[in-house]
Amino acid sequence: MGHAHDHSGHSHGHGHAASVSALRIAFFVNLAFTVVEAIGGWWTGSIAVLTDAMHDAGDVLVLGAAWWLQGVALKGRDAHYSYGYGRYSMLGGWLTSVVLIVGALFMLGVSAPRLWTPELPDATGMIGIAIFGLIMNGFAAWKLHGGSSLNERGAYLHLLEDVLGWAAVVVGAIIIRYTGWAFVDPLMSIAISLFILWNAVGAFRKGTGILMQEIPHGLDLSTIRMELLELQHVTDVHDQHTWSLDGTLVVHTVHVVVGDVDLAQALIVKGRARDLLKAHGIDHATIELEWANDHCSLEDH
Repeated sequence: MGHAHDHSGHSHGHGHAASVSALRIAFFVNLAFTVVEAIGGWWTGSIAVLTDAMHDAGDVLVLGAAWWLQGVALKGRDAHYSYGYGRYSMLGGWLTSVVLIVGALFMLGVSAPRLWTPELPDATGMIGIAIFGLIMNGFAAWKLHGGSSLNERGAYLHLLEDVLGWAAVVVGAIIIRYTGWAFVDPLMSIAISLFILWNAVGAFRKGTGILMQEIPHGLDLSTIRMELLELQHVTDVHDQHTWSLDGTLVVHTVHVVVGDVDLAQALIVKGRARDLLKAHGIDHATIELEWANDHCSLEDH
């Protein structure tokens, strides 16, 4: 009968036109550079540059999805999505992680054999492309720096990774230029691929947990139940369910049984329970109040 709702976590679903514009600019900058570096990787014969081009192609997907979803978020809730469109953002990131995992594994398969038969790339060309990459990705990251939405922050971190990756390519290309060590190129490719793989697998696992309604990390339902039971007039707590809508918005439902109290006292208990759940980082709580003599068919579930 009682429902406690807190919508403060929904702010991520309300973007602004400025956010859409920043993501659009970052998308086209990254798209243009991905094409340039793919051609440059083929021209210089650098497997490391081609590997980073694959990474940037994945980032183009991230930015494209973020740009589109930021626009969708402007609509807010509707008759079809009562929680809004937040889960689309998570789904886009999950699908992108799958693409990056497949690409990283492919590039590992291409790069590893070249350690034994390395081909000397055009180090001077690599340096030029890498510096260009630092400028382009740095500009795109700057456009998204300070963004408040989940989409913007995620896209910004991807671009920041690119900036660091190109800095590593610059160093590697300089080493090749002055030492002639051709094996440094496939070695950098393997390092970049492993870095991409590590991050993409983490994103994939997190996204899968959200899709399967895993209990959000850091929440202990047994602890929450014990704290609810410590509230005055609460005699039992059951049927607790917690999940994350999109990785940030936490949803919680629970049945709270109260003793011999009137409605006014029961509502005070509900308010205290809501505050307790909020303290645990639960953004959207639905609390059903029951009296001790009520029979709940979900009590043993």
